[in-house]
Amino acid sequence: MTTHADFTDEEWDTVLEGPTSAGMVVITAERGGTFRETFAMAKVYSEARQEHGASELLDEIVSHKPETDRTRAHSPEEMREHGLQNIRDAVALVEAKATPAELGDYRLFVVTLAKKVAAAKKEKGSTDGVSEHEAQAITEIEGALGVS
Repeated sequence: MTTHADFTDEEWDTVLEGPTSAGMVVITAERGGTFRETFAMAKVYSEARQEHGASELLDEIVSHKPETDRTRAHSPEEMREHGLQNIRDAVALVEAKATPAELGDYRLFVVTLAKKVAAAKKEKGSTDGVSEHEAQAITEIEGALGVS
């Protein structure tokens, strides 16, 4: 089983930022709903904590307060690109140090978080409440994770 101890402090920070970077990519894809979407992100962590035991790596990740990268972006596009790079970096670290099952769990957690954040605010004109921009953000997140 892979744990925090298998990563340097810097690597661990990157792994912790992967899920929240995905949430921020979705939150910034569409205007409005920031409060609901941020609450949805916290709820995903809470739900994952309740499923304790399925993955030791995920148990450690969700036991930490969700952290976001504090880098200042000058535009939504810059923030999106930076967030997607955080996700790519995080999944590369998990892939290098974790088991294939743990990597799958990590990817699933990040995608689930992104989808729940997108669904938190029902967007007008969409059948499932997710806007075209949010759906595109999820597709980009899946690509960064290597699951598309």
